[in-house]
Amino acid sequence: MKLNIFLSTTLLSFVSLATPAFSENLQHTNQLLATKQCQQCDLSGTGLVMANLSGAKLAGANLSHANLARANLSGADLRGADLSGTSLYGANLTGANLEGAILNNTDLRATYLNNAEIRSTNLGNARIDGAIGIPHNAGTAQQFHQWGINEANKTNFVAAIEHFNRAIATDKQYADAYLARALSLYRLGNESGAKVDALKAAELFAAQNNQIGETAANNFIENMQIAREIAHKKQPGDTKFGRVLSSVASLALQFLQIMY
Repeated sequence: MKLNIFLSTTLLSFVSLATPAFSENLQHTNQLLATKQCQQCDLSGTGLVMANLSGAKLAGANLSHANLARANLSGADLRGADLSGTSLYGANLTGANLEGAILNNTDLRATYLNNAEIRSTNLGNARIDGAIGIPHNAGTAQQFHQWGINEANKTNFVAAIEHFNRAIATDKQYADAYLARALSLYRLGNESGAKVDALKAAELFAAQNNQIGETAANNFIENMQIAREIAHKKQPGDTKFGRVLSSVASLALQFLQIMY
């Protein structure tokens, strides 16, 4: 009997403590799903996987640690929303307004960010691997460059080039991004494009008195030429060709990993 009383008391205590917080979240979640209007709401930890929240009004909402993976948030108003630790993996944020949103440790991998408003928003602490359509004003040239390197290190060269393009669009004198893009183009088989970018990188490094960068760019160009010559003379079973190609890619990749 005493054991039953103890268990009942414990259960009731747990329910009484948990119910207020749970009820508040449930109320706000239901409000959001019914009206798509929940500004300043507490939606922290809420599960909204694949939810259709197109055009939702969520300005100032607390969505920290919520699960919005693959949700449709196109055109949503997320100004000033707390998205710390939130999963937005594969979500559609096309045209969404993220101005001033908090994106610390936010999972933005494979999200669609075309035409999203990201002014006064720091993407530096978010995971953006494979994100599509990141606006040019969403980061600094250095950030785009680093994101590109992250993709290149995973051999995602198409995605890497998109980041390097944005870095160059932000700062046309950013020699690192030209050399980084040269490597990615080369790995995709675009040797002519790689050479153009490597020559531009060498020119910029020279103008900036960066001897290490200039040497790396010139070595990359020379190794491409050596690889091309060996390819023309390649005999069956010749392993020299493969070694030179590996050397070209390895040299540039090491440069990308250590520069700045």
